[in-house]
Formats: sequence, C-alpha cells, structure tokens
Amino acid sequence: MKEQLEKWKEMLKTGGKNRWAVFLLAGLLLLVISLPTGEEKRAPVLQTEAADEKSVSQAEELAERLEKVLSRVSGVGKTKVLVTLKSDGKRLVEKDSTTREDSSESRDQEENTVYEKNGSGQEKPYVSETMEPEVSGVLVVAEGGDDPVTVREITEAVQALFGIEAHKIKVMKMD
Repeated sequence: MKEQLEKWKEMLKTGGKNRWAVFLLAGLLLLVISLPTGEEKRAPVLQTEAADEKSVSQAEELAERLEKVLSRVSGVGKTKVLVTLKSDGKRLVEKDSTTREDSSESRDQEENTVYEKNGSGQEKPYVSETMEPEVSGVLVVAEGGDDPVTVREITEAVQALFGIEAHKIKVMKMD
C-alpha cells in the first residue's frame, strides 16, 4: 500500500500542472455523476412490468380459449396453443379541446383530459373506446396436426378469429 502511495506521489511530482488538472477534472466528473437528479426513475419501470404482465395474461387467456374451442372440433383432438401479441390493446381517453383565436390570426388549441369519478370519489380518465390486443402469431400443436384438412381448418379458424395472415399461423402434430 505504501508503495502505491509513493508511486502516486512520484507521478504527481513529475507530471506537473497537467496531471493536477487531469485529477481535478476526473474528481469533478465523479462528483457530478454521483449527484442525485431529483427524478424518480422507478415508476416507469414498474409500469412497464405491469403492462408486460397484463400482456402475458391476455395472451394466455386467448390461448386457453382457443384450446378449448379447437379441442372440440372433429379430428383435431387435444391441443396446446401459444399466442403472441404485438400490442396489448389501446384505450382512447376522452379529451375536451378548446380553441382560442387572437387578433393576430393565431390559434391556440388546448386539450384537457376528461375524468370520471367512481363511488369512492377517486378520479380516473374517461375511456371512450377500448381496442382489442393485436395478435402477431399463433402456434397450435394438435393431435390431428398431421391431417392436411384439419390443418387447413385450424388455420382458417385462427385467421377468422384473430384477423392474421396464414403465414403467421403454424399448426403442428402433437406427440
């Protein structure tokens, strides 16, 4: 340890003012980096995790419902389904817009979110329209997955239910 200190002292003596300036700037940089910014960065991360969990549960629910329906179709047999989502759906929030015109022919448009109160007095944004999640792909593993007619019927059913192209649907035979 003493040897390290001696080496540092020697470097500082031989380097002159340039070394001191470098050390001073490095120290200032470390100080600036360590200062808190006042922004809390955990909230968006938690919201993202909650959105991911919601997306996964929606995909699982769609897969379970499709499994139940397909397993009742003649020739399909037992099924396992995996659904992947491109988006977890959208909720359009109602907004009031106010337009103001000045004498200088400029227009200012202001939008304010409309809130609704529930029974306990809490306010939440008024959702005017809810859009369903967008499916990006479906994998169906079925006992009847080796029959071309059954594969075609499963593919057509998934296309009709989720509105996706045939190349985004894969039907395979179950062991």
